[in-house]
Amino acid sequence: MNTISKLLIAGLVFVVAGLATGLHFWGSNIIETVPPTEQSAQKKLSIIPKMLPDFSLATLEGPPRKLSSFTQPSLVINFWATWCAPCRREIPLLRQLRTERRSKGVEVIGIAVDFREDVQKYATKIGLDYPLLIGEEDGLAAADSFGVNAVFPFTVFADSQRRIVALKIGELHPEEAAFILDHVEKLNLGSLSLETVQAKISAELTRLANLRASKIPQSGA
Repeated sequence: MNTISKLLIAGLVFVVAGLATGLHFWGSNIIETVPPTEQSAQKKLSIIPKMLPDFSLATLEGPPRKLSSFTQPSLVINFWATWCAPCRREIPLLRQLRTERRSKGVEVIGIAVDFREDVQKYATKIGLDYPLLIGEEDGLAAADSFGVNAVFPFTVFADSQRRIVALKIGELHPEEAAFILDHVEKLNLGSLSLETVQAKISAELTRLANLRASKIPQSGA
């Protein structure tokens, strides 16, 4: 890839990422409504697949790895880039989730849609310790396979059957992650149906988004 192509990709991703503030949706083509303060994030998106797609991307160590090679019952797949401020803010939470929930079968996978050398440098600097997959054009293609066109960050939650249970666009918050993972666990145990879990997640994420919106100072107030 030449330098101009790289700059075009980076610029496109940066501009679109700036629009992502909190839209969340899942299933096949179900899109949840969001508060007025977050509606600027809404973009025309492709249909979200019901099942986790598979693809292969480079690792920090070098050799490529398939997404399907991760066999833990619950997966948290986070798409990010080193230049994205909300993405960087999420990393401590993702590390915490992996530490606290690994014994319950949760694995966190970062997918960096960025230049390999930048990811390596940043990961080393902060001591990033969960698995990373890295791609530029192929990273964008991986994001497209989820029906998300270069909007970062976004996080996918999948159950043991590799169904996409939830997909959150924008910065992930601790209370959102905890609620979703608690219900993915119930789904894996068979105590709740997928439809029930998705309905509960929809209601809770909407409630939390409205709560955050209510705390934002209004201009001129």
